[in-house]
Amino acid sequence: MSKFKEPGRLEKKLGLRTNPTVFWTSALLILFFVLLTLIYQDSVEQFFTELQLNISQKMGWFYILAINFILVFAIYLGFSKYKHIRIGGQDSKPEFSFLSWFAMLFNAGIGLALMFYSIAEPILHYSNPPYGTAETTASAQLAMGLTFLHWGFHGWAVYAIVGLSVAFFAYNKGMPLSIRSVFYPIIGERIYTWIGDLIDIIAVVATLFGLATTLGLGIKHISAGLFYLFDWPQTPEFQVFLIMLITLFATISVVLGLQHGIRRLSILSSGLILVLMLFMLIAGPTLFIVNSFVQNLGFYLQNLPELGTWSAVYTPGDWQAGWTIFYWGWWFAWAPFVGIFIARISRGRNIREFIFGVLLAPTLAVFVWITVFGSTALHEELYGAGGIVKAVNANLSTSMYVLLERFPLQGISSVFVILAGVIFFVTSSDSGSLVVDFITTGGQHNPPKRQRIFWALIEGIVASVLVLGGGLIALQTGSLATGVPVAIVLLFVCFGLKKGFDEYLKNGS
Repeated sequence: MSKFKEPGRLEKKLGLRTNPTVFWTSALLILFFVLLTLIYQDSVEQFFTELQLNISQKMGWFYILAINFILVFAIYLGFSKYKHIRIGGQDSKPEFSFLSWFAMLFNAGIGLALMFYSIAEPILHYSNPPYGTAETTASAQLAMGLTFLHWGFHGWAVYAIVGLSVAFFAYNKGMPLSIRSVFYPIIGERIYTWIGDLIDIIAVVATLFGLATTLGLGIKHISAGLFYLFDWPQTPEFQVFLIMLITLFATISVVLGLQHGIRRLSILSSGLILVLMLFMLIAGPTLFIVNSFVQNLGFYLQNLPELGTWSAVYTPGDWQAGWTIFYWGWWFAWAPFVGIFIARISRGRNIREFIFGVLLAPTLAVFVWITVFGSTALHEELYGAGGIVKAVNANLSTSMYVLLERFPLQGISSVFVILAGVIFFVTSSDSGSLVVDFITTGGQHNPPKRQRIFWALIEGIVASVLVLGGGLIALQTGSLATGVPVAIVLLFVCFGLKKGFDEYLKNGS
């Protein structure tokens, strides 16, 4: 029997199956905050910007300690006596093949930002390093090491711990497939009270605003690419049209479900980026790319303790607050959404497979992508015609297309970039809608499709309203501020998860 309040007459009439408190409160709060942002856009943006800056400057040390502890804990679990515990019980079998599982991991955890930042970030660090001389071979090496740090093991460890916690308590302990379940070691049965409802409401609002603002900002990247290539308009109205088009595809994918929707799109997008990487590897400076991957990976692994604990205490300026600490806040803020999605697709995996699958597979794929495009861009600056630094500073959104202009088949490769970007956003939107629906139904594993459609449409509507009325940056900054409480909770979750594993082994269930 469910421990949640039964759906009311209205929910039953509409064919909904929800936790009414979480569903309706979340929907009303989203409407309220969107209206507040539109009416008081400048004030809200200033408030959240100052809040995020204060967090970065005053809590940076905490982020660094927390994320390093979580990485060490995740690795420990992968080698520990718990490694053979299987999510869903020892007789449980994986629902998805490794290829499908990896493709969905990659698509949920990484979005369109990687396609542009794989060029922009190394170039920006190369031209403006945190220390040392800019635009030298030393700053190029440091740039790749820092980019690996920001997209590497630390962030995926955060996703892994949240995902493993939700999966273990949902599939092995019979609790809701929701973020409230990770609090069970901390507050026990009170996860089923108003406290659990409050946790889920915060998770829904933060997730939907994070997705909506990312969708809106991502559309600006895609729109800039279409303008650069085909001189298509960059007006807000055209961007809203693009949002509605992507939302339509996301809605169709949500209706088709995990197996026939998200899984197939994730495999398709992974195939597209694989083609793009192979193209650049062949058309670009092949030997330089291969050698730089070996050296970049070695530099990252050798310097990981130093890079991961560097706090800029002897380096003046706000470089770290604007980069590394911002990234750690981003990974923490997105952890509830991505963690729940990873939990949903990981039933049947044992802890060793789960930890090293989430840590290693997507991280190595990201490293290869960053090296292929980032190192090619650096090669152009160091040994080629240059101009990439200028292109990135002029318009980050078009830097990928500027680089592709230097190589054959620029038109075809650029279209591939746009297609891959669109599919990235479709998979982000539909996986996000699915996760929000899990939470608002009280953690049910197969919620009604009409509710998934509702949340997919809400994402598109919120993004469209914010594109037309402004406020995307304000809500994005606001959603990032949730990183601090998530980081604090995760430290307690690590200890609670270990306790849960001990009890599971002791009792045999």
